[in-house]
Amino acid sequence: MKILFIPLLFISFLFGACNNYSTKDPSSLFPKSKTMLHSFKDSIQSDTFRIVLRGHKPKDMELIFTITPKDGAPIYTTVLKAKALIDNYKETVDLEKEEKQLLFLEEELNQFFDEENFLEPAVTENEIPDDNTPDKNFFNELKKTGLDGFKYRTGKESKVYIAWSNAENKVKIYYQCCVLNEKSNI
Repeated sequence: MKILFIPLLFISFLFGACNNYSTKDPSSLFPKSKTMLHSFKDSIQSDTFRIVLRGHKPKDMELIFTITPKDGAPIYTTVLKAKALIDNYKETVDLEKEEKQLLFLEEELNQFFDEENFLEPAVTENEIPDDNTPDKNFFNELKKTGLDGFKYRTGKESKVYIAWSNAENKVKIYYQCCVLNEKSNI
């Protein structure tokens, strides 16, 4: 009986050690991604919105956001540096430990496609452009086309609003508020 008990104990120990490793090392769970279908380029077909959290250490991680229409060629890509997001929130959120930083980044990923970020339409008839509107002509184009928009945050006090421009055949920023900490490649 003792002979049978020792190997079972050893196997249980190994199984527990392997299982314990993945829960104690959240970075082993990355990269993570989230995908959603939503109309953007036109109001008939859905486009693919995808956010990927890539990297192993928070200081080196990135959130990569893309929008791809049904034809398969990406129309928008932006890279948000995790370190910039973490630094932006350090004053109000306890992010000293790496484990808390990883949980914060995962929460950012999970909230990226919250319903409130999809703007239908991007601009309403009653909205008036202000100092945070980089292109008043594009703003007025959106009023006429009624196309949807999307907003995402680049920090606790900064947001970027994007939409499709039929006139220029590309995604453009139509509103951005406050401090912009992002690098965008279209």
